[in-house]
Amino acid sequence: MSISIIDYGAGNIQSIRFALERLGFSATLTSDADIIQSSSHVIFPGVGEASSAMAKLKSTGLDTLIPALTQPVLGICLGMQLMCNSSEEGNTKGLGIFDTEVVRFATKRNVPHMGWNEVDGRGVLFTKITNNSHFYMVHSYYAKPNSNTVGTCTYDIDFAAAMAKDNFFGTQFHPEKSGQMGAQLLQNFLQL
Repeated sequence: MSISIIDYGAGNIQSIRFALERLGFSATLTSDADIIQSSSHVIFPGVGEASSAMAKLKSTGLDTLIPALTQPVLGICLGMQLMCNSSEEGNTKGLGIFDTEVVRFATKRNVPHMGWNEVDGRGVLFTKITNNSHFYMVHSYYAKPNSNTVGTCTYDIDFAAAMAKDNFFGTQFHPEKSGQMGAQLLQNFLQL
């Protein structure tokens, strides 16, 4: 098995690497198209701001590479948001993999939405995961629920906490920081 973590200057790279190592896997941090395309699994991480992250993807051609990948791809947090059609953050056009928009929370509650919250999940990512398990979130923007939604969470409103379409998967939460359930989700992804 060969795992690539897409390197575009945004992400929670070390936490992801450590989480994979705890599962017995190693990963290559890279922006090299040939390495990414030849990997069995690709992780598209993200912590940061949408428009600057998309600019970095465009500067390296990753914006056209990622949607063309055919192996399992997991977008995490901003990575998942960039896989959507667009984001209000920086008025950003996304990769268009998931047919939905990312919008800012409009709530009287604290933003960003930070900490543990329940996810109602289904599908292959959530195999062996108890329904309504808690996962770790840190985000001010969210993907609207859509036909690709396989996990929902509520923070005053329901939002897409996980999505799946063909070989593409995404989580708004950070599985690498979500304890045993997050480890199981990563294991499920790596078994695809």
